[in-house]
Amino acid sequence: MSLALKADQASRSNSGIVAAWRDRTPGSAHLAREAADLFPSGITHDGRLVDPYGPYIVRAEGAHKWDVDGNRYIDFYGGHGSLILGQAHPAVTTRVAEVEAHGTQFGACHPLEVRWGQAVKRLVPTAERIRFTSSGTEATLMAVRLARAFTGRPKLMRFKGHFHGWHDHMTTGFASHFDGSATPGVLAGVAAGVVLATPGDIDDVTHKLAGRDVAAVIVEPTGASFGQVPLRPEFIAALRAATEETGTLLILDEVITGFRVSPGGVGAALGVEADLSTWAKILAGGLPGGCVTGRKNILDLLDFAAAPAAGREKIGHQGTYNANPVSAAAGSAVLEIIAQGGVCERAAATAADLREALNGVLAEERVPWAVYGTSSGWHIFLNPHGRDISPLGFDPYAITMDEYKNPPARLLARLRLALLVHGVDVSGRLSAFTSIAHTDDDIAQTASALRASVRMLRAEGEI
Repeated sequence: MSLALKADQASRSNSGIVAAWRDRTPGSAHLAREAADLFPSGITHDGRLVDPYGPYIVRAEGAHKWDVDGNRYIDFYGGHGSLILGQAHPAVTTRVAEVEAHGTQFGACHPLEVRWGQAVKRLVPTAERIRFTSSGTEATLMAVRLARAFTGRPKLMRFKGHFHGWHDHMTTGFASHFDGSATPGVLAGVAAGVVLATPGDIDDVTHKLAGRDVAAVIVEPTGASFGQVPLRPEFIAALRAATEETGTLLILDEVITGFRVSPGGVGAALGVEADLSTWAKILAGGLPGGCVTGRKNILDLLDFAAAPAAGREKIGHQGTYNANPVSAAAGSAVLEIIAQGGVCERAAATAADLREALNGVLAEERVPWAVYGTSSGWHIFLNPHGRDISPLGFDPYAITMDEYKNPPARLLARLRLALLVHGVDVSGRLSAFTSIAHTDDDIAQTASALRASVRMLRAEGEI
């Protein structure tokens, strides 16, 4: 064993944060050991990696969830962003129970899928047609296939650092391989068909669209990872103009932003009409589900009659769980509440209050970090380059993508664990979501948790 590894292990074993976590969570530790014999890294989703292990949750309600050891957490992970109403909202759980009593998979069309589709169309101005999928990854995969078939062009433009699922077209340039080379298991030819552009640089986009061989540009409209690397709103308008000029389709990936930034997503909020949009998370109310919406003449490529009538070959699309009745019930229940108004605004107002409170803590503790975010999201910037910043006057547009995407790994892991020790759950990127279930008490407790976490880190010499 190397000296460096021995030193790191000794440091870990001497950590008060790690010790406090282990003392609180013996049940989770036991399950983590069992999981290590079953799953790669002992987890079933990359985002659930926690050092040394994460909490194993058994119950959730409103803004809180509880692990197997009885510890309560303020839930800002929010089902990976899918729970804008909070955990186990009664309107959703009641509707799901009613449907499940009659069956979970009919293998046939059913009334609930029609109601779900109508709920989407009511909120999304550009949804001339809708195709349901089982996930956001499937939705972006379908959108890319539709775009290539419709335009006859071979390439897809994506932005460095933006996430659109894990299928082959979306891996290069997200977290690695920014040179455009293929990631493990992806064909070089697939990677070669992806054009990587610089976020926020419309000149780069225009230059790379000039060859008119790009079928579509896909973008997270608030910036990578729900604004962790924020984009100015005017860039989306410029992107729409550039794609129209070159006959390129614009795909807004609203998997995270949809029904959160506004009832109709970022496109509706900005007045930008995408050719195609992709949706998931809130769409299905915390259950599996996604969809593609957009122009009728594009989605007609999925239509058994319309495609051949237009002289085109139909695109095949199956999926055992497309518009699953349970997902349709949950999704319809959530979208009906959102349609009544006020949900997106309430969650965003809570996030603004929370960001202000957390930045106040950082200022008082004299820590040169910042909490920032879009709508009902928030992120903690750990300032890896040691910039001279003030938490109370932070400009998120002044920071580079490299700084946002490459925080100090050890500090990131320890801060997340310290927050868990103090009953606050956020994502592994230190990014989080608010819901309408979060209260002023949750904000105050989270501010106290951040203060205590900072002091633990300082005591261990991490900051």
